[in-house]
Amino acid sequence: MSPTVRTGEIAPLINNLVDRLAAQLAQEGAPARLVVGLTGAPGSGKSTLAGSLCTALAGRRALAGFVPMDGFHMSNAVLDELGRRGRKGAPDTFDVEGYLAALDRVRAGAEVLVPVYRRELHEPVAAGARVAGPGVVVTEGNYLALDAHGWRGARGRIDLLLMLDVAQDELIRRLIARHEAFGRSRAKAAHWVRTVDVPNAALVAASAERCDEVWRAG
Repeated sequence: MSPTVRTGEIAPLINNLVDRLAAQLAQEGAPARLVVGLTGAPGSGKSTLAGSLCTALAGRRALAGFVPMDGFHMSNAVLDELGRRGRKGAPDTFDVEGYLAALDRVRAGAEVLVPVYRRELHEPVAAGARVAGPGVVVTEGNYLALDAHGWRGARGRIDLLLMLDVAQDELIRRLIARHEAFGRSRAKAAHWVRTVDVPNAALVAASAERCDEVWRAG
């Protein structure tokens, strides 16, 4: 089945989603937790959307926690050891099994401490976020719908998976600006986007059919 495509301003889309999730949690026999995944290409706005969704859910007392996929980046030391530092952010530069194990614990209802990624450090930090109690667990990352590189199991652990769809020209503009903001020269930023981010974005786009919904803001 093809994903449902939703277009419009992000705020109304989020409000509609929160209403749907609250209604689902209130149904008789509903699970104590629902895992909602947000995916999309690098630079598509996943982190911003995740933050807004978490705030809206918390306002309805329906948020159990946040599990960012980026927290499962391999450390720079491990990437150096494996020879993968030059394409950090690619599917095989994450602790996929650790991420899947965390989702399993979340779905089992446990209190879970998960790592987060600190962009100013360019490193993951252990136990940076906490999942506790009933409600919605939000997780976001590039590869939640990917059917390769060990990521296939993520989809089955996510109850509702949304993809943010953004035009490639806009993604490239945002990504170059992001890399410059974190210290790269414009030339180095553009090279990284062309050789690492754009190929990763193509992988993400190819996995859209495994999502439940595709959102196009406008």
